[in-house]
Amino acid sequence: MTDNGSPVEQFKQATGAALRAIAERDDIEVAYSNEPPGLSGERARLPFPSRDLPADEVANVRGEADAMALKLRHHDAAAHAKNRPGGEVAPMLYEALEEARCEALGARKMVGLSENLTAMHEDRYRRQGLHRVTDRTEATMPDAVRMMVREHLTGAPPPPAAEKVCELWKPWLKERIGQILGDLDDRIEDQVSYGETVRQLIQDLEIEISMETPEDGDPESGDEDQDDSDSESDSDQDSDGASDENAEAMADAMEQAGGEEEFSDMMPEDGDDDMMPSPGSDEEGEPGTPWRPQNDLSNVPREPFYTAFTEQHDEVIPADELCDTEELNRLRQMLDQQLTNLQGMIGKLANRLQRRLMAKQMRSWEFDLEEGLLDTSRLDRVITNPLYPLSFKIEHDMEFRDTVVTLLIDNSGSMRGRPITIAAMSADILARTLERCGVKVEILGFTTRAWKGGQSREKWIHDGKVANPGRLNDLRHIIYKAADAPWRRARKNLGLMLREGLLKENIDGEALMWAHDRLVGRPEQRRILMVISDGAPVDDSTLSVNPGNYLERHLRDVIEYIEQRSPVELAAIGIGHDVTRYYRRAVTIVDVDQLGGTMMDQLADLFDEDNGDAEIGRSKRVVAGRRR
Repeated sequence: MTDNGSPVEQFKQATGAALRAIAERDDIEVAYSNEPPGLSGERARLPFPSRDLPADEVANVRGEADAMALKLRHHDAAAHAKNRPGGEVAPMLYEALEEARCEALGARKMVGLSENLTAMHEDRYRRQGLHRVTDRTEATMPDAVRMMVREHLTGAPPPPAAEKVCELWKPWLKERIGQILGDLDDRIEDQVSYGETVRQLIQDLEIEISMETPEDGDPESGDEDQDDSDSESDSDQDSDGASDENAEAMADAMEQAGGEEEFSDMMPEDGDDDMMPSPGSDEEGEPGTPWRPQNDLSNVPREPFYTAFTEQHDEVIPADELCDTEELNRLRQMLDQQLTNLQGMIGKLANRLQRRLMAKQMRSWEFDLEEGLLDTSRLDRVITNPLYPLSFKIEHDMEFRDTVVTLLIDNSGSMRGRPITIAAMSADILARTLERCGVKVEILGFTTRAWKGGQSREKWIHDGKVANPGRLNDLRHIIYKAADAPWRRARKNLGLMLREGLLKENIDGEALMWAHDRLVGRPEQRRILMVISDGAPVDDSTLSVNPGNYLERHLRDVIEYIEQRSPVELAAIGIGHDVTRYYRRAVTIVDVDQLGGTMMDQLADLFDEDNGDAEIGRSKRVVAGRRR
């Protein structure tokens, strides 16, 4: 942990003090978290800054803080609720233009604050992928309207990431709302009058406004951040409740047999609910997004080939070589603290999986045979009827071939925060469970060494920028746990997923083939590869100089090869991203807290299914009551 005199701590204290000063509120508590930034009552949640404080990230954090401070100072929830429209698009646009008003009031007076807000919007829109938009779509209209209003109120041009979207929409918007923008400027100091004008602007855009409006007496109805926080909390409670209930139902037999106690030695006894630092970035140009836009490019023509411009700077590296031992131990302690939150649910599900696998490795008996061991339990039939033949039985071993499971985890920037934490915890529990069952587990991660291409792109520029160079970034494939390494030796490596600056871009196709090739070289008879990802392949450097479907097309080709021509069994779990359009055996989850249970169920289904030669863990059936 950093001390109070470190640059990061000084930056956090200064940013919090500036937020309270701009907001003119001494009672605001400022926290830094891996969760999305937002306001909740008197608590402001800001992104956790990276350790080396890169300039663009500093500006983004300050921009988020300034935006919250201006909303606290200039926004009145009760006045906002009076004109808040109903419908689907209208409320979102109404909220966005109110935020634009608050930000404009501050940007007009403070140049530095205006620059911070621009950096915040640049980061936000780049995360949304607006810099790759080439067509005018309804989904981008609210952002275009907001940037147009912002430009009119402050004179600030759109950030680079939103320039293309604004250019596509500006002629259409100017024709419909060009005149009313002057009214917004005149009424910027009067929130109620400004809100009425915004409603008229929405109508001029022919956006449906339903009759349902928030009650005037509810001052919090217009506070989007508060609503989001409350609904998120409720959703989490419902999800947790449902998950616990399902876990209880699935683990009744285990609990009666004391199954949960089997994992008591694996879970930390003491936990800490403090917010964990978010894995940030130690390099410039980090988009790091919670979720990525899902553009279906399946109809785009197939590329004739896939290649890498250079593999000179790629690396396959053990996790413990990416940071020193002291930091690795600290990250593991953070992971152990988080494990206490899922102790009940995942522990029970892991016990359930263990029992199902162990049952397949036990012995079985075949009864009513003509020879073998005498079945003494059926002698009563001979006593009651001397003509009844003796019954014999034979003991069989269950056929459970050697198995190895590889977990391939997306280590891209969009997995930052809760998703990567849950993935690390689930992998940790699963490795321990399968190791007890004699099933070897390998845990791998994939990302890139740099944002925006790294040394590969520099070489491409130096060589004259040849057209269609192929993959244009430096791969980083991480071995968290080798299949032959025991869990106790590799356990601390899983904490590396929480390290600041680790998560960058994701090039799924090559990572999938890398993990597949490692599995094919294993001696086990059954090989299972499970991929955990939250989005399609994304690498700005590669996609900026190749066709837009270059990475996705290669991923589809790799998946097709593995599913149709490889002995490896492939499964995938998508976090907030529909992976069923890529993988034949796949499941998509919305809440990352479902990941642990979903992993257990997917593996249990793989071991349970019986589909001919593909099922290598098939067991002999017990024959009961068969007569000679």
